[in-house]
Amino acid sequence: MKRNILNKIAIVFCLLALVACKSKKLVVVNRPTTAVDSAAIKENSIRARLDAIRSKQVTFNTFSGKAKTKLDINGNSNDVTLNIRVARDQKIWISVTAIIGIEIARAQITPDSIIVVNRLQSVYLKKPFSYVYTYASRQINFKTLQALLIGNAIPELLNPNTNFETQGNNTALSGNLQDLIYKLLLGPDMKVTQTNLSNQFGGKSLQVANNVFIQASNRVIPSQVDISSTAGDKKIQLNLRYTQAEFDKPLEYPFSIPKSYEAAN
Repeated sequence: MKRNILNKIAIVFCLLALVACKSKKLVVVNRPTTAVDSAAIKENSIRARLDAIRSKQVTFNTFSGKAKTKLDINGNSNDVTLNIRVARDQKIWISVTAIIGIEIARAQITPDSIIVVNRLQSVYLKKPFSYVYTYASRQINFKTLQALLIGNAIPELLNPNTNFETQGNNTALSGNLQDLIYKLLLGPDMKVTQTNLSNQFGGKSLQVANNVFIQASNRVIPSQVDISSTAGDKKIQLNLRYTQAEFDKPLEYPFSIPKSYEAAN
């Protein structure tokens, strides 16, 4: 009799757990298909248009996300899970786990440095932020990476020299920033759907596509972020599929380099 009661209690708790899990699922947002009726957008003033776009960018103090990811570096493709934590303008923390849940790498990126710990090979990489320029243009900075992870426009591209063009219900922004040719495509809701950067002199390019927008902590972000970077013969492709996303929660960023690990070449 007692066993039957305990079994029923266990079933109830399981059902409650399932309901709780369902409530945490990310909700897909039905974005508008026609332009938002905003006086600022209709004005001819470039400043007014830029202010309208900035008003639609996601603001936050912290971000945490979990994404099923296909990571391809120079043709070497792996399916991993990324746990991402961001302290705005300060730090990006990433834990990389394999399908079976074992952490294989951990990274910490700040405006000044990049540190990666490779658990599989017991080595670490410690470089200044400029190491990113091995795979991307010199115009890329910490805020660029931060923006791309949550689907925001790269701040430097929203400048007074930007050219505006209407493409159906979408808005295209283009221009040249210190030899970096750029183009942004924004939907009717002023959310960035495509970012294209190219440096013809350096032979480097970056393409980002944002799709399937979701609601996360009262903010709208893309759940699918596809990033492709080319620098000469070096290529990186990152396909993020967020399964969890939260903003402004207290976060920890545990990071250390084990004493037994050696510096990578």
